[in-house]
Amino acid sequence: MRLFNQVAIVGVGLIGGSIGLGIKKRRLARQVIGISRHRKTINLAKRRGAIDAGFLDVSAIRQADLVILAAPVNTIIQIGVRISSLVKPGALVTDTGSTKRSVVEILGKALPNFVGAHPLSGSEKQGVASARDDLFCGSLCVLTPTAKTSRSALSIIRGLWVELGARVIYLTPAKHDRFISYTSHLPHIISFSLIHSVPRNSLYLASSGLKDTTRIAASPVGLWKDIFLTNSENILDALKYFSRSLTRIKHAIIKKDAKALERILNQARLKRKEIKP
Repeated sequence: MRLFNQVAIVGVGLIGGSIGLGIKKRRLARQVIGISRHRKTINLAKRRGAIDAGFLDVSAIRQADLVILAAPVNTIIQIGVRISSLVKPGALVTDTGSTKRSVVEILGKALPNFVGAHPLSGSEKQGVASARDDLFCGSLCVLTPTAKTSRSALSIIRGLWVELGARVIYLTPAKHDRFISYTSHLPHIISFSLIHSVPRNSLYLASSGLKDTTRIAASPVGLWKDIFLTNSENILDALKYFSRSLTRIKHAIIKKDAKALERILNQARLKRKEIKP
C-alpha cells in the first residue's frame, strides 16, 4: 500500500538503510532517495536496494513527502533546523533518535509536521551493509507527540511503522528519555566500562559470557557519545541506582554473606525473566 510519493532518508546507515529496504519491499513509496556525506555510502545503499537515488546535499529533500532523519542526535537537530526552509508545504518530518526531549523541543518548533520517533531495534553493527528489510519486524517503536503535534502527521507516521512491522506506543519525550536511560543507555555504559576493566592480557580467555555482555560495546562511538550527552541527567540518575546495586553485591562478598548474596542474585534472576522475549 503506497503511503508516499517520495521518501527522503537523511543518513543511510543501519537504521536508515533498513527503513529504506523495508519501504521498498512493501512498496510504501514510489521512490526512496538517500542523503549522505559520503558517495561510497550512497553507492552501497543503491547496490543494496535501500534507495533509488542518492545525493550529497540535503537540498535534495525539496520534493519529498516524508523526510526521515536517521543520524546521531546532534546531527538530527542540526539538519532538522537546516531543512526547515527546504521541506515542501505539507511534507512530514520524523527522526530515529535515541533521545527525544532536545530533538522534539527544537524540531517541533522548526518543523510544523514533525513527529519524534525512536525505533527500539538495532545492532552493534553499523552501516548500510548491515541493513535488513525485516529489522523492525516484531520490535517496538516509540512515538513522542506533544500538544503541538499534528494529529494527521502522527497517524501517518504510526501507519509507516506498523507497515514496517513494529508495535507502536506513545510516550512524552521526557518519559521516553527517563525510561530509556535505564533500558538502553545504562546497559551500553556498563558494557563500555566492563570491557575497559578487563586486562588485555586475559582477553584470550574470554568466554561467551563476556562476549555476550560486551557485544554492544562495539556500537558506533559517535552515536553513543551524542546519546550520553543529550540525556545526561537521566543517565546519571540511572548510574546512581546501578552503583547502589553493585555496592550491595560488593558488601555481600566482603562479608562473605552467602545468604545475602544468594538473595540478591535470585532477585536479579527472577527480574530478568520478566523481560519479554
